[in-house]
Amino acid sequence: MTVFKAHFDGRLKTLLTVALVAGGVIALRLLDIQVLRHDNYVQLAERNRTQILYQTAPRGRVFTTDGIAIATNAPSFSLYYLGTAHADKIYLQQLAKDIAPYLHRTTQQVLSKLEESGKTGKATLLVDGLSTQRAVSLQELQQYYPGIYLLEESKRDYPYGSMASHLLGYISSMTDAQWRKRDPKLGYRLNAKIGKNGIEHKFEPQLKGKDGGVYLEVDYRGRVKRIIQDKKWVPGSDVYLTLNFAVQQAAEEALKNSKTGRGAAVALDPRTGAVLALASAPAYDPNVFVPYSDQELPASSKRINEYNLAIQGIYPPASTFKIITGAAALEEGNIDVTRKINCTGKYDSGPRVFKCWGTHGPVDFFDGMSNSCDVYFYAVAAAMGPAPIERMERKFMIGRPTGIDLPGEKAGNLYGPTRRARNKTYWFVGDTLNLSIGQGELLVTPIKLAQFAAALASRGNVYRPYYVDKIVSNQTGKVQSVGQPEILQRADLQPQTYDTLYKALKHTVDDGTARRAKIKGLDVYAKTGTAQNPHGPDHGWFMAFAGRQGEEPSIALAVFVEFGEGGSSAAGPVARAMLEAYFNINAPTEPVAPHTEE
Repeated sequence: MTVFKAHFDGRLKTLLTVALVAGGVIALRLLDIQVLRHDNYVQLAERNRTQILYQTAPRGRVFTTDGIAIATNAPSFSLYYLGTAHADKIYLQQLAKDIAPYLHRTTQQVLSKLEESGKTGKATLLVDGLSTQRAVSLQELQQYYPGIYLLEESKRDYPYGSMASHLLGYISSMTDAQWRKRDPKLGYRLNAKIGKNGIEHKFEPQLKGKDGGVYLEVDYRGRVKRIIQDKKWVPGSDVYLTLNFAVQQAAEEALKNSKTGRGAAVALDPRTGAVLALASAPAYDPNVFVPYSDQELPASSKRINEYNLAIQGIYPPASTFKIITGAAALEEGNIDVTRKINCTGKYDSGPRVFKCWGTHGPVDFFDGMSNSCDVYFYAVAAAMGPAPIERMERKFMIGRPTGIDLPGEKAGNLYGPTRRARNKTYWFVGDTLNLSIGQGELLVTPIKLAQFAAALASRGNVYRPYYVDKIVSNQTGKVQSVGQPEILQRADLQPQTYDTLYKALKHTVDDGTARRAKIKGLDVYAKTGTAQNPHGPDHGWFMAFAGRQGEEPSIALAVFVEFGEGGSSAAGPVARAMLEAYFNINAPTEPVAPHTEE
């Protein structure tokens, strides 16, 4: 009996201990739920009857210097299904059947989405990027079908289509690699779109805004009872460019309507280096990367040419380079600008005969420049030698990038005897003659030639081109200055050298091959060029700088028309259109003499 009693007391103590431990666990759990993590569990309970729909914030806008938005945002709508396990099969089937035509999906595809949402009880995105017109149609269905909800968002919009497309770039969905490398501070979501090229890419952190969200209270059937909280988005910062809208538009239209529709045009402010226009043709419409989901785009719009010829195309500068040759001769002091050289249409160098594009007769320095006489510059270069020409190239940074803050800029190629000597190869008389007229191995980009024109206009300041003036925060109103004038190098020439070059280039506009740029009320200085092309028709060049009569030049430009054959005929009208746009002039075209076509 004593043994039994002891055994019974032991089991009772064990049960009591277990009971006490269990009670303690329950008490601790209640303490955890009701005290320690009360707020957390309240939030979990709230989630059972709330749905959160995130809203993509509008990207910052991009403006030209005259305040015209060339990248902005348009209304866009997303259609959600607020998942509920209480929706019966027939309801879902009918809903899928009615909304499928609006989503460009099959009924079965939509039904699968709805059923998946019903199982999880979470909001499911059925489609995003809907146009306003399509959203209006779906709003009526929203009244008949509890559980579907239209949310207004925004999408990128480029109101002027292809304008400045190679500078603006475009946005598109993140790749897996970009998602893994994303900046967590910027709050990207899985379906986020980011800048992929140009300004959209370079200033992605500034342009991206802070997403908002709508917190909805729903009943057990997924019906929206009320909006608990509407957390407003914050738009990204606005970017203000140095582009002049009128000049950019004129450049693009004129290039598009040029002889081949292929080329580039760059305009700079010679007083600062600010980019007034940067156009590359053919352009593309960045809207094709962000279409409405219910929008059908023509196949032609999907042919994208991202190659930025303005900064990446390298070609011989042709006769525009005669300015360098002339400057070198003037600086050396071994040229008499009044001495005439007889152009018979050819120049005998001894080993071979070099041809001129025309037969100009006796010409001095000014007529040689205005008529772009090859024979004149052959003779000047042969007497001077190649070394002074190469030194002049270096003064204007030929063969080096302009330094514009855009990826992919090509440096071109400086042509002269130094590299040949370094490589222990010969330099021939023919090389000097080719160099004197901008042919041979010499290569430049359109933006490099524009930088050179700007350096002439400023009498020696070689500026780094820049295209962003400022960035303005839409959250704080803070202004961040981005672009500042920066002189990379000084091309210090004698004042009389610049005076003589100005006189020659003015003569070229008044009476020579650049007469297409002669505009009443302006002092225009210009030079044409026709670059030889062994692979097809020649290319056309036109470089110029100008100011109102009696004032310093305020615009410098270079135009290149690929396969245009003549600088005057192909590139000249583009340059004229840009000058007229900048100075707000609509003057009739001056008649052009038949022989001035170089």
